[in-house]
Amino acid sequence: MKIAVYPGSFDPITLGHLNIIKRASRLFDKVIVCVAVNSSKRPRFSMEERTDFVRRVIGKYGNVEAASFDGLLVDFAKSQGANFIVKGLRAVSDFEMEFQIALLNKKLAPEIETVFLTADEKYTYLSSTIAREMAMYNADISKVVPREIARDVLDKLSK
Repeated sequence: MKIAVYPGSFDPITLGHLNIIKRASRLFDKVIVCVAVNSSKRPRFSMEERTDFVRRVIGKYGNVEAASFDGLLVDFAKSQGANFIVKGLRAVSDFEMEFQIALLNKKLAPEIETVFLTADEKYTYLSSTIAREMAMYNADISKVVPREIARDVLDKLSK
């Protein structure tokens, strides 16, 4: 069975993230979307809120589930029986950082492969930071976050 872990801070999950999830769901038997703690980021939404957002938008994919973790990604992947890590790439700058992390993960867990999926061109500009910024100014975020969570994002972040 091909099991993949798709990690991220998902603060909040965007349509770009959802595009990667949809495509990964066609490549793997099971995809675990992992809401992660990133020590270099200060999320606006709690771990519970972010995990809830993910759960609410992945329902249409029968082989995708949500989880959260705080620790080394390869340890989580091993605990789930995953043999793949999926990472989405928007730009060359994403690749440089993700490539280094993939090499480290390969040293820590040689049995787990990292697979890079390039963003659909209509999402290359999109990030959670942009979604939060738009929401803070009560902008229309329907083109950047899934409709299932748009109201909650606006309610929490708009001024």
